[in-house]
Amino acid sequence: MSKKLIAILLAALLLTGLVAGCGGSGGDKAEGDAAEPTKEGEKIFVTIATGGTAGTYFPLGGAFAEIWSNNISGVNSTAQTTGASVANVNLLRNGEVEVIFVQNDIAFYAANGTEMFSDTKYEDIKGLATLYPETIQIITLEGKKIETLADLKGKKVAVGAAGSGTEANARQILEAAGITYDDISVQYLSFSEAANNLKDGNVDAAFVTAGFPTAAVQDIAAQRNVKILDVDDALADKLIEKYPFYVKTVIPADTYNGMTEDVNAVAVMSMLAVSSDLDEDTVYNLLKTMYENPERLKVAHPLGAFIKAETGQDGMSVDLHPGAEKYFNE
Repeated sequence: MSKKLIAILLAALLLTGLVAGCGGSGGDKAEGDAAEPTKEGEKIFVTIATGGTAGTYFPLGGAFAEIWSNNISGVNSTAQTTGASVANVNLLRNGEVEVIFVQNDIAFYAANGTEMFSDTKYEDIKGLATLYPETIQIITLEGKKIETLADLKGKKVAVGAAGSGTEANARQILEAAGITYDDISVQYLSFSEAANNLKDGNVDAAFVTAGFPTAAVQDIAAQRNVKILDVDDALADKLIEKYPFYVKTVIPADTYNGMTEDVNAVAVMSMLAVSSDLDEDTVYNLLKTMYENPERLKVAHPLGAFIKAETGQDGMSVDLHPGAEKYFNE
């Protein structure tokens, strides 16, 4: 047999051994091991959809990304600025992100195919945890002669961007107060647009759904005396009877410059959501490490102090992901 032929045969045998070795590396692995942290050198990428840089989602999302990247082996997490709740649901649906910030009412609409998701029901959205109240703040200025919700009739009112969570909140609260969009001059404006137009006198009042203090409202209060309209118990009860994802809350005096009294309000809950197909052990580890690093959350934003395991299911409006359910059951 020629030396050349022997060399070819040896090469073929070596190649066969390598292929068999590669194929066998995963064959002995138990089925449950698939959810374990990745093999050395591999990464799990966890992108978090947050909101605008001026809101509360973005700094908290950055804290989550840091906590998860530093404390879970194999995880590489980043926070991404987005258009917030509604946009985040669509990013999750499209597989572009792994974790989203979302209001509990928006998650409810998505899971049930109502409001802005009436034609695009998304049953695979699952809850990770609720975080803190997002208060619907109804802002006006001193001198506008607006003391109650009833005084909004005939006024220019910023209700949030068209199709946004804020817009749905505004419409539902006005409905409970017996006011329709026909009774006001509706202005579909985002947070920043509403703030600028309120300062400039182009609108008379604005709805803002966010954890307080909100940077956009602080900016207005630094230049003008702001007034936040009260949502009394009777109105809140009527609203909650129809829309059970709302909760009562109080905006304390001195939250904003010039506020001298507490104001009754209603809120939805900020929450984290994931897709049903995200790995169960990964979800469990995300939740566990998040709750094990409370100080980092407090540094990121004052609302980080509200993020606690014991309140992580308060106001949960969709089914929990099995990984989150496992954590809370423990």
